[in-house]
Amino acid sequence: METYRIMAETSSCVRELRPPVTTHVPSIWGDTFSNYSSLDDQEREKYKEAIEELKKEARDMLMEKTTPLNQLKLIDTIERLGLAYLFETEIEHKLQQIKHNNNDLLHQSDLFTTALGFRLLRQHRHHISCDVFNKFVNKDGMFEEGDVEGMLSLYEAAHVRFRDEKILQEAADFTRRYLKRNKAELKSGLKDRVKRALERPLHRDSSIFYARIFIPIYETDPSRNELLLKLAKFNFNFLQKLYRKELSQLSRWWKELDLKSKLAYARDRVVEAYVWGVGYHYEPEYSYVRIGLAKAVLVVGVMDDTYDNYATINEAQLFTHILERWNMDEVDRLPEYMKIVYHFMLSTCDDYESDALKLGQAFATPYFKETVQQLGRAYSQELKWVMGRQMPPFKDYVKNSEITSAIYSMFAFTIPGLKSVSQETIDWLKSEPKIAISSGLAGRYLDDIGSHERESKGGQMLTAVDCYMKQHGVTKQEALSKFAQLYEEEWMDLNREWVETAFVPTEIAIEFLNYARMIDATYSINSGDAYTDPQKGKSTVVALFIDPILI
Repeated sequence: METYRIMAETSSCVRELRPPVTTHVPSIWGDTFSNYSSLDDQEREKYKEAIEELKKEARDMLMEKTTPLNQLKLIDTIERLGLAYLFETEIEHKLQQIKHNNNDLLHQSDLFTTALGFRLLRQHRHHISCDVFNKFVNKDGMFEEGDVEGMLSLYEAAHVRFRDEKILQEAADFTRRYLKRNKAELKSGLKDRVKRALERPLHRDSSIFYARIFIPIYETDPSRNELLLKLAKFNFNFLQKLYRKELSQLSRWWKELDLKSKLAYARDRVVEAYVWGVGYHYEPEYSYVRIGLAKAVLVVGVMDDTYDNYATINEAQLFTHILERWNMDEVDRLPEYMKIVYHFMLSTCDDYESDALKLGQAFATPYFKETVQQLGRAYSQELKWVMGRQMPPFKDYVKNSEITSAIYSMFAFTIPGLKSVSQETIDWLKSEPKIAISSGLAGRYLDDIGSHERESKGGQMLTAVDCYMKQHGVTKQEALSKFAQLYEEEWMDLNREWVETAFVPTEIAIEFLNYARMIDATYSINSGDAYTDPQKGKSTVVALFIDPILI
């Protein structure tokens, strides 16, 4: 009833009013990624052959009998170097051995070992109690300072905590203060690791993003393993060639659509969209997922810009109405710019339907359409609230934000490239599982922090932050601080669900973890929105797709 009341009170004048239009900066990449040659393919094959040769030696090393601590450190190094996908079975086997054959290991070890083992087991979806840290707090329940490696290990472990684990909340706060205070005095390699951890804890970092940063750091480590270092370099350069090939295909597809000249109000961000694909699944076998996810980000971006940056309420309602029918029967009722958007969306869906059929995932197409229609309804609702300047209760805004996070539609775009997805998976998603909700809301809260200034358009438009300020009678800074707190709480719930939903195949569940990681990489409390402002994400693009690692 509340929705209909708001609609009734929205004047016809407001319903025809166009929002203040933001003119976005053009892409900074031009044709940088349009071309890919056969020579690149040949070079990629050479890297692949070298990887296969080195992988055998590395596997033997991983399977050797050694102490649990050495095994944990080796697994940690392999994962930091971006090599985990090469040894998934072996790593899981070793962790199972450590967990079941060394029951007292984490209870009897030093802080570094306990924290490392705890983090790795949690990250691999094992149930492990935070009670293993009880012995490290004094009678007042406080941690005491130790060496930097131990403090850094505890800091990283604290970021796989659940909401009710107060001892790990204390650990996160304590170690953050300690590391900030001591960072300047550290030697370069350790200092670089601490700096990155304070910017983005390891558990919240994208595997390949972190590997690109860690490989040069590891090269300066006197205790480095030369075999793993060499394998990591070959592996990264192999992946980079593959990413360049995929990005060239995607760039040509985007260029042929020519939406940047037809929809001047929309962001032209094909490269930044592909960064999201790499962040979702960096492993070579997930080419379809990366390209599909990039297309999802582009479709969502065009929809968002259409509803949020250009459409009137009446136009948005009409578009949403026609989108619900998903055919061309009423398309002539749309204004010209919306016809372009609609054709783009339907043609993308046609491609998806064809791919899903070829890959034996035809059952995914109806769900894909549902998620896009659901997103349209949520965007339309948000536009009514914002343009009508009648924001709902904050809880209603949050419920709508679960959809505008695009968590469901982005997953749907990747389904044809996931082997373990079935109709049961889709039924599970339709039940709105907590792992999806927490991931989506974590994304929305950080997005709202990072994009508030842009979306408020100089104070002319209401945002989620304004909604919270009005309901709770707080300042903008207090609202932003609350959003940061809510973001942390959703991450803690996401960590719990990551473990609790171990019945869901990892290639599926990891997408919800990686959505939150990519939000962290794209938006930040201090530096804003790296998707809208390509300069903010430029260094990441150069590191991932342009600069190889010297071998």
